[in-house]
Amino acid sequence: MKRVLGVLLVLVFAAALILTGQAFAQDQVTIGVSIPAATHGWTGGVNYWARVTAERLQEQYPNINVVLLTAGGPAEQANDLEDLVAIHNIDALVILPFESDPLTDPVDFVKQSGVFVTVVDRGLAREGIEDIYVAGDNPAMGRVSGEYMVEALGGEGKIVVLRGIPTVIDNQRFDAFMEVIEDTDIEVLDWAYAYWNRDDGFEVMQDFLARFPEIDAVWAQDDDIALGVIEAVKQAGREEELFIIPGAGMKEIIARVMEGDRLTPVNVLYPPAMIATAMEVTALTFVSDAPFLGTYIVDSPLITPENAYRYYFPDSPF
Repeated sequence: MKRVLGVLLVLVFAAALILTGQAFAQDQVTIGVSIPAATHGWTGGVNYWARVTAERLQEQYPNINVVLLTAGGPAEQANDLEDLVAIHNIDALVILPFESDPLTDPVDFVKQSGVFVTVVDRGLAREGIEDIYVAGDNPAMGRVSGEYMVEALGGEGKIVVLRGIPTVIDNQRFDAFMEVIEDTDIEVLDWAYAYWNRDDGFEVMQDFLARFPEIDAVWAQDDDIALGVIEAVKQAGREEELFIIPGAGMKEIIARVMEGDRLTPVNVLYPPAMIATAMEVTALTFVSDAPFLGTYIVDSPLITPENAYRYYFPDSPF
């Protein structure tokens, strides 16, 4: 069952349960939260929302304890999962996998030990392990980007694509984007992974600019990647010949869209606050009698100069 549900709706429903006298479990519950370290802007936002939500949950529900661990890579995250089970004796796991394939077996091990599992964003390589899945609409992120690309280019032109990390969600975005442009005269000159990182985005784009004298547009997919792409394009003096489609909703990029920047005319939302949704829903499975199992998908709308103000939060870390 799929439901499009944000943090506010979860909180409203939780409040309704309290007001209507639903029974709450009194046993102590430990929720382990395993996320990537703040290696780039989006994961920095994830870290911020995870910390804020952990504090709120522990204050709201005295019987809930949250153990938050961050990892710099897949191997470290797998070790963290072992510690969460063996040392912290967790009842539930909320995990945003660093990468899909290396974390699938470790998460399955946690599940087999009797732990309730919520997976966020970067899905596992095998289906059916998690009890709850929370993510942005990754196919829509690719589709919306592709639709804007086709419209802006009039269905023809030469483009390059910078992908993220080899994960399920990256495949979903890329496949949906390619499907949209498949029957057009848009030529993908090349694509490469840029690991959702501005330095990698800069290096990959430098290579593309050196190899391709004509580039009409860039799908950067991610705002951090886009920052590196922007710098490479400016250093090459080619900002007047192309435009860039980033994604996620970083406040610096949203500000550029609001100002009508030619180089980054639009953005596609992919909010890091989805970790808060995942933690809230997981907690509710232990403190209420209502069922919350299923898939929660957060929309990925196109952000334009006309609606950018709705998504601009200057005090946000991302």
